[in-house]
Amino acid sequence: MNILLKSAKIIDAGNKGLHLKKKDIWIKNGKIEKIANKISPKGQTKIIEHKNLHVSIGWFDTGVSFGEPGYEERETIENGLLTAAKSGFTDVVLNPDTHPVPDSSSDIIFLKNAAKNSVSALHPLGSLTVKSQSEDLAELYDMTSSGAVGFYDYKNPISNPNLLKISLQYAQNFGGLVFSFPLDKNIAGKGQVHEGPVSTKLGLKGIPALAEELQITRDLFILEYTGGKLHIPTISTANSVKLIAAARKKGLDVTCSVALHNLWYTDELLESFDSKYKVMPPLREKVETKVLVNGLKSGIIDFATTDHRPMNIEHKELEFDNASFGTIGLESAFGILNRLFDTTTAISLLTKGRSRFGIPEVIIKEGEEACLTLFDPTTSRTFEIENISSTSKNSMFLGEKLKGEVLGVICSNKILLC
Repeated sequence: MNILLKSAKIIDAGNKGLHLKKKDIWIKNGKIEKIANKISPKGQTKIIEHKNLHVSIGWFDTGVSFGEPGYEERETIENGLLTAAKSGFTDVVLNPDTHPVPDSSSDIIFLKNAAKNSVSALHPLGSLTVKSQSEDLAELYDMTSSGAVGFYDYKNPISNPNLLKISLQYAQNFGGLVFSFPLDKNIAGKGQVHEGPVSTKLGLKGIPALAEELQITRDLFILEYTGGKLHIPTISTANSVKLIAAARKKGLDVTCSVALHNLWYTDELLESFDSKYKVMPPLREKVETKVLVNGLKSGIIDFATTDHRPMNIEHKELEFDNASFGTIGLESAFGILNRLFDTTTAISLLTKGRSRFGIPEVIIKEGEEACLTLFDPTTSRTFEIENISSTSKNSMFLGEKLKGEVLGVICSNKILLC
């Protein structure tokens, strides 16, 4: 397949020779054949032109959920990856949020095989413990050999500190990345929302920031003792940022992410009692949101994730206390980040993270495989339900003004145009 991108503005801050330059890019059989000011098409070539065509390396999300196997009514792998591609993501890390959870090498092989014909690539996480029950370690080495890029009991905190200690020690033998969800369940109790003035006013059970920060403090002490590689997904408080910054100064190998909705929204929205705003970790106060945004700018927070979690209607449209946690976020990710930050920063956040998961980095260079996202950063639109490609429609971003649109992706010698 031959593809010619005409007059595409390249956004790649790490590539000083091409960043912010308008170039023609010729792709032949999946590889970047030539980058030049003007290229004349040769033979049968698909020409892509747009009045404000921008291109970057393919976007990467460090944490999405689909449903298959077990919850196909929420989202299949096929449609989930199609949604990711339409949203500009060429690679996604898949959370072990299925039934059964992937805790063996055969489970990882199933997930990889289910994704092999898609434009976007799927990188599965294996469950850290058998059935995510926090009792016995799962087949970590075997799952790594089959393609797992880390280990996570999705949204289930590791209550036994010795289990975290052993997993960090064991995973060092093969460079495994261990996830630990930042929540002390004993402190959180039956909390539904952030503990603060809003929860008190509404009479909803609160989850104090302490529940997150206490768990992170414990995990960092264990990491300092054991060594190894730790990832803390979806932090949500200002003190969490401080704790991770202090750990970095000690030289600990720890990374973290923040969910896009925790950057954009606050718990004031809960006054509507709309369960689409029920997420874990919960939406916090404005002061926390500002620190999280600054944490991304400074690099203390490594990754911005959609924390995309499809949930079917019977699990969300219930009384607030009974509704499930979670929102989808792939389709709105670029439009939100492009409003929060300048376009170069937004693209940097959308493209970083592969190396942490042992995934080869992507570059825009002649002779390299083409893994590209095409977009226009200037258009504005209101996010409506018809813009959702996911099977489930539980987006808290409905009605939001987004900036920018995805035009397509090119990856794995395949192309998808929106």
